[in-house]
Amino acid sequence: MLKILVVDDSVMDRFIIKRALSEYCVLTAVDGLEAMRVLKEDEGINLLILDLDVPKMNGFQVLKALPKEGRFRKPRTIILTDVANWENESKGLKLGAVDFIRKPIHMASLKARIDLHVALFRAEQGLVKERKTIEKALHESERSKAVFLSHLPGLAYRCNYDPDWTMQYVSQGCFNLTGYPPESLLYNRDLSYNDLISPEYREALWNEWKRILPAKQPFKYEYEIITATGERKWVLELGQGIYNEQGEVEALEGIVLDISDRKAIENTLKYHNEHDRWTGLHNRDYLVSLLERDIKLKKGIKKALIEINLSMVQLIIANYGFQYSQNLIKKAAEALRQYCTENRLLFHARESRFIFYLFDYQDQNELLDFSNVIAETLESLFVTERIGGGIGILEIEPDQDETNIDLLLSKLLIASEKSVSLFGKDFAICFYDEELEASVNRERDIVEALSAIAADRKTDNHLFLQYQPILSLKTGRICGFEALARLKTAKLGLVSPVEFIPIAEKTKFILPLGEKVIVKAFCFLNKLKELGYDEIGVSINISIIQLLNPTFANRLFTLIKEMEVNPENVAIELTESVFASDYDSINNVIAHLRKAGIQIAIDDFGTGYSSLAREKELKVDCMKIDKYFIDKLLGVDPHNAITSDIISISHKLGHCTIAEGVEHDLQLEYLKEHDCDRIQGYLISKPLDEDDAIKFLERNCTPTRSNEKDGTDHNG
Repeated sequence: MLKILVVDDSVMDRFIIKRALSEYCVLTAVDGLEAMRVLKEDEGINLLILDLDVPKMNGFQVLKALPKEGRFRKPRTIILTDVANWENESKGLKLGAVDFIRKPIHMASLKARIDLHVALFRAEQGLVKERKTIEKALHESERSKAVFLSHLPGLAYRCNYDPDWTMQYVSQGCFNLTGYPPESLLYNRDLSYNDLISPEYREALWNEWKRILPAKQPFKYEYEIITATGERKWVLELGQGIYNEQGEVEALEGIVLDISDRKAIENTLKYHNEHDRWTGLHNRDYLVSLLERDIKLKKGIKKALIEINLSMVQLIIANYGFQYSQNLIKKAAEALRQYCTENRLLFHARESRFIFYLFDYQDQNELLDFSNVIAETLESLFVTERIGGGIGILEIEPDQDETNIDLLLSKLLIASEKSVSLFGKDFAICFYDEELEASVNRERDIVEALSAIAADRKTDNHLFLQYQPILSLKTGRICGFEALARLKTAKLGLVSPVEFIPIAEKTKFILPLGEKVIVKAFCFLNKLKELGYDEIGVSINISIIQLLNPTFANRLFTLIKEMEVNPENVAIELTESVFASDYDSINNVIAHLRKAGIQIAIDDFGTGYSSLAREKELKVDCMKIDKYFIDKLLGVDPHNAITSDIISISHKLGHCTIAEGVEHDLQLEYLKEHDCDRIQGYLISKPLDEDDAIKFLERNCTPTRSNEKDGTDHNG
């Protein structure tokens, strides 16, 4: 509660005033001395009502004494005067009183005056409190600023907007950052701040300030400075313009922070993101970003990519271990690095693939010559390991889209993989062109077709079988058919098995497709059985991938049982080259099949993995003589042909013989003369659709339920 001291020697006046101000805490004194005592004892008095005519120490003396008392705060003072003594009012106001009230006292006027001064007092107190709060906040701000600047990893500044960045203020952090004391930079005393900036950044820095100031945007820029010791440091400058009322730039203020440690970490991360850790070469991601930039900016310059495909290195991991193969890759990187120039850059794109990016070259001959140099280098490098590979070349079209680099690299990969499959050199070279692209697109379409057939019964009709009759020369009758897989779609047309079978094997679609072929062949057998042709068999070509599948034999037996097929009417044809892969495992499988009554034939005999020692050990029934040897009968003296020797050897090994590709009577007569068991070819019939095969059989063979066995007791 606000305290008021009333000093008056009149008891009545003191009573009247105290009663009128009952809402306040009112103290009284009868003379000046008592008033001084009360003021000394109670420092909380806020308002003093002082009669100038009090005894012992009059009001003027009290007013004079108040400022000299340092132990208590001077209260707001209102003097009581007589109407006739207006000179006293003036004198009292000069001595520090803030107002006067004349006697006789009018209570309403007194109350209004006191309430006004109480309100003024409270307002004054509020201002004092606010000022103290502001002063405290300012003090805290200055303290925080001092702490901030003392720990700032850099400097704070205020400078002119001029080419020298003339400093008006520089914090103490200047020394730790630059090696120069702050005063050496103030007003360019010893050097300007522009002198500290590394020359290559000065123009860019000025242009950035020039760009942001008209828009009153904040400034942010990273650049390098050169310290007093010559050390280069990365800094981040954050600043803003200071503008006058007309919007003109008066100065620039901001901070310059040392970010060298952060930049070092960023550079390390950037290096690892852009380089292969094992070889130290730039990686695929960096190549992609470089191509995106160069294709966009270097429109008129020739650009090409050369990929070195060392995928064959992966084949030696099983024998020598992963580390050995990695060392070979590193060895190759070191050998290839010597060919790097300003316009010939090397990248480690994948585990076993390197890419040279060339630009501003002359023509394809230059690319080919350089690729031959690479091939010779790698051939000599891997002469001990006898590792080959391939080199693919792709010229980048002038209108290449910089947003489709992945497609570009996919084409390059296709060229390098194609080169790996070429024969003749350890490191063949292949250019990517429209023909190769068409071949790749066609292979992709074939893969899509095979995938659809493997996954969906509705597309089964895209895979169908044709049947080529096999004639027994012993009986002169048709004894069987070879089932030949065919692929035909609306998009691809008719696809040769020579084309789609290797793709099916590479993609492993041969497993589901092979089973579909077996099922279709068994359905054909059942139709023949219904027509009374019990003795007619069907031979089915089986891939080594199928044969080595652990479930193949059991699945085949299951189908035979479910479809009620006579296993003795089923023959499996295997190419001779499969025995080079896993001779013992394959021989065990075919022995298991033969035990169930299934016949085994070696296809293309004499062109694959020929070894008389192995042929004798093979658990097979028939040898199919390749068309190559049958065609030779037309161009040489029959007495000099070795076809008869193949027939003789097969018989001595206990195998029957089937001649493929018989197209002329001369061939037929030769084969009869030398006791060949069976033949097939266009002289007998081309491969036929199922219905035509049945019609052919009906024209050339009478149905019978009894076996008319030829000399070998087996059909084809």
